[in-house]
Amino acid sequence: MMPGVPERRTHSYVRHGTTTLFADLDVASGFVIGKCYKRHRAVEFLKFLKEIDSQIPEGLAVHIVIDNYATHKTPKIKAWLARRPHCHAHFTPTSASWINQIERWFAELTRKQIQRGAHTSVRQLEADIRIFIELHNNNPKPFKWTKSTDQILASVKRFCHKAQQTLCGEL
Repeated sequence: MMPGVPERRTHSYVRHGTTTLFADLDVASGFVIGKCYKRHRAVEFLKFLKEIDSQIPEGLAVHIVIDNYATHKTPKIKAWLARRPHCHAHFTPTSASWINQIERWFAELTRKQIQRGAHTSVRQLEADIRIFIELHNNNPKPFKWTKSTDQILASVKRFCHKAQQTLCGEL
């Protein structure tokens, strides 16, 4: 690959299957609990929630940030969460998964472990995912905002100003 040249796939590229990764990120420590499943249904998601619940110390309030995927909102999932007053579910707004820090962690997994990997089976892909989680958890670090609130708001203000100029210039 050369700088400025987009990555390509050969005509003979073969996709050897996919997996579903459910993952939980402790935002305070950076520790990740992750589990691969063959499918992305409420049944698998409920199994994953039970696994998380089994690893949480008694008496600890848990805030679960979940995207708006239908699997996460089924009556069984809602009933399970309702029976656990220590579990508080928060759903991200539609098309706003960037709010969810686990999405950032998924990007790291993709960039560092999966993207240019040569996985010839789902089993091999899942093994690499488990290795990445294990290595990550050997020295977990939480994600931290690197800009102050004022810097972020100033950036938004500049963006809005540019957008307004662009829109007004087109009229």
